Amino acid sequence: MFLAMRELRHSKARYALIMVIMLLVSFLVLFVTGLAKGLAYANISAIENMPTNYYVVQGDAEHKFRRSQLNDSNLKDVRAIVGNENATPLSMQMSTITATDLDVKADVTFFAVDMAGPIAPKVVQGAEISNDTVGSVIVDRKLEESGIKIGSVISDQQTGMTLKVAGFVEDNSYSHTPVVYINAHDWQELTTGVSQKGATDHPASFNLIAVHATSDQATSLQEGLKGVDVITQKEAIASIPGYSEEQGSLLMMIAFLFVISAVVLAVFFYVITIQKTSQFGILKAMGTKTSYLAWSVLGQVLLLSVSSLVVSLLMIGGMKMILPESMPFQLNTPTLILTSSLFVGMSLIGSLISVLKVAKVDALEAIGRVGA
Repeated sequence: MFLAMRELRHSKARYALIMVIMLLVSFLVLFVTGLAKGLAYANISAIENMPTNYYVVQGDAEHKFRRSQLNDSNLKDVRAIVGNENATPLSMQMSTITATDLDVKADVTFFAVDMAGPIAPKVVQGAEISNDTVGSVIVDRKLEESGIKIGSVISDQQTGMTLKVAGFVEDNSYSHTPVVYINAHDWQELTTGVSQKGATDHPASFNLIAVHATSDQATSLQEGLKGVDVITQKEAIASIPGYSEEQGSLLMMIAFLFVISAVVLAVFFYVITIQKTSQFGILKAMGTKTSYLAWSVLGQVLLLSVSSLVVSLLMIGGMKMILPESMPFQLNTPTLILTSSLFVGMSLIGSLISVLKVAKVDALEAIGRVGA
């Protein structure tokens, strides 16, 4: 490490250029990673935040929620295995809403749920609604950016039905649209135009049944029920339209950025190593061990990659403070640690070609005493 530090101080301009390149690459890797995580969360947060781990859907729906159609008979069969409190139905429908007093139009997904059940929305501002409430909904806070507030009246563009915003929930999106939670009574009127008399905890038909169950219970559901599929939360998320394709493209970009950073670093240090062949030869002739020289190269790469990564993290932190709320950007601690470790690891891997070159340097040949 002593040799590595001496060389870094001696050739400041050369290594500063390498560090700038590594800084830009690491910043881009972190930014695209945060964008990928943010887009994923904006796509699936309503499902990911549900306190359920399995979902029962129609057998020929290809695991897609909106293609599935179940009924009370399916619900009774599921509850007979996992219990009434561990199975709750969910209906969904994508729509467009307008605000009566505002020039606002927004795409949303209506979720009809049992307001006393396990997947009922957890209100962070405003008032909750019950299965008895008429004409009120709970909406995702992203709609607040459009000017919608508690007490605002929204109208479904297709049916013209008006609903009053009673409260907000946090981080509840589905397929990149804010979720609007509605009870069974209003859902019936929204979808059929007929008001359903009496309070109920769910519509007569629905898209899926959210289940909290053990693996044994899930197996019993799959084997004991006909015409349905029991899928995990991970499978449900992967089946959301566009999710896998979107994440696959972004992950491919991130992978290429890692490879590019390793290749760029490998080329830079290989060129530098070739330029210093005679110096390495002299050091070997003086008795310096190959392992010491190899560790000096790895030490330089480690110092440069860690330094550029620290600056990148500071830049990312500053950028997050100025990004608009609508920007789907998310970088949690585990993701930061994993991404940073991979970047440093790929940088070290890229430097191995220089280490091999150092190991092959022949002392006599390097200083010009062999050859003529």
